[in-house]
Amino acid sequence: MYCPESSVILLSTASLCNVLQPFHFKSGTMSKMAKFEIELPVSNIKPAKISERDIAMATIYGQLYVLFLRHHAKASSSPGAEVVLYHLPREGQCKKMHILKLNRTGKFALNVVDNLVVVHHQDTETSVIFDIRLRGEYDGALILHQPVLPARSIHPFHIPMTGPSAVAGQLPVLCKLYSSSWIVFQPDIIISASEGYLWYLRIKLQPIVYLLTDKGRLMDFLLQRKDCKAVILSVCSQMLSEMERESLPVIATVFDKLNCEYKKYLEAEHSYTVAVETSQGRSNALVKRPVRGQAVIDQSDMYTHVLSVFTDLKEAPHKFIIAVLMEYIRSLNQFQIPVQHYLYELVIKTLVHHNLFYMLHQFLQYHVLSDSKPLACLLLSLESVYPPAHQLSLDMLKRLSTANDEIVEVLLSKHQVLAALRFVRSIGGHDSVSSRKFLDAAKQTSNDMLFYTVFRFFEQRNQRLRGNPNFTPGEHCEEHVTFFRQRFGEQALLKISSA
Repeated sequence: MYCPESSVILLSTASLCNVLQPFHFKSGTMSKMAKFEIELPVSNIKPAKISERDIAMATIYGQLYVLFLRHHAKASSSPGAEVVLYHLPREGQCKKMHILKLNRTGKFALNVVDNLVVVHHQDTETSVIFDIRLRGEYDGALILHQPVLPARSIHPFHIPMTGPSAVAGQLPVLCKLYSSSWIVFQPDIIISASEGYLWYLRIKLQPIVYLLTDKGRLMDFLLQRKDCKAVILSVCSQMLSEMERESLPVIATVFDKLNCEYKKYLEAEHSYTVAVETSQGRSNALVKRPVRGQAVIDQSDMYTHVLSVFTDLKEAPHKFIIAVLMEYIRSLNQFQIPVQHYLYELVIKTLVHHNLFYMLHQFLQYHVLSDSKPLACLLLSLESVYPPAHQLSLDMLKRLSTANDEIVEVLLSKHQVLAALRFVRSIGGHDSVSSRKFLDAAKQTSNDMLFYTVFRFFEQRNQRLRGNPNFTPGEHCEEHVTFFRQRFGEQALLKISSA
């Protein structure tokens, strides 16, 4: 038996064909791997020789396994057949690791699809699915697995009538499933010898959503599948829309499982970036960029397809909406993933929409919502409906310590020119700040005394820095000088020492 994915050939020896010898091929050379023995069922009757149809080789989650379909003897008390998985490493001894409990007897065939072991049962014309990544029952040596789902039949397939015997308007013929003429090849091929068809077996994820009611186990299952993203997002949306039947602990569990995968990808991406930066000038052919699989559900995905839609549900209680949003943010923080500002904005807009200003104030006061410039700007826009938002915004900008220009602009836009000057002086930037910007703002207030004060402040700055109170042409303050003379004359009598 040959496995093309791993380039391993498996030969059987001994009278019962239960001693297996694998060989590995690479670059035109052959290496002998460790020999191992298949354990046969214990019975008083002489055990039957192992048939080729009872053995399969397949790569599951990146590891090579030998699958042995073990039929228990009729006299055995065992409830049915089982599939035993032997892990076959490139180096070292082969080890029996998993047992898949079929709980029935009869004729079986094996396929491996999307890292799932699919066992077909001819007598009942059904198939069962096993996932060795899902938690099983550990008996001290092996992990026992039950089917992920109840037995289900392969989806019906219609064969179109073509060729000389075809009649116009004739309906397609329903294919006979689980036929005795079927031949199964690894990993996912089924051939019908009688009908002359070859199929690839595929897994339909959407129906599984309704068959697997445990949301945590469902997420564990979906996160391992190749085409899982759309289904996972639909599960999250459905879960949040069923407010009465779902509880926050279940939602939190799902969020944690999603963000665990998200964090693994971010760490791999960071390691790749560091490796590339440290290997500059040298060959970095061995450094491979991590592949972003569909299991990586980032904040943008959740915001666009789940959370923003959820907050628009009119029938959803606002307290539940806020709790869900904060639960997702809590999960991101738990995995040390920086929260994007648009999630905080969604929280704030939801609070404002429901007039929960007291809660908004608490979230900001206790830094539940992290400081950012976009968040501060959003708070500014809320001043008309919640006046304290202006001061909350300024406090946030001050804490950022990288938003000094924004603070000055905010104060000037509110005609708080003297407050802006005091802030500039407090951070030591009054010698380099634009005089025209402040004079423009002071003039717009139509407060002559304020304009006088600001004008004198910059005259004194000019005197201190250049020994001359006059403004230079590069400062473009000619119109303000003219305005000052018109209002106060050439020799202004009022003088102040500082702003």
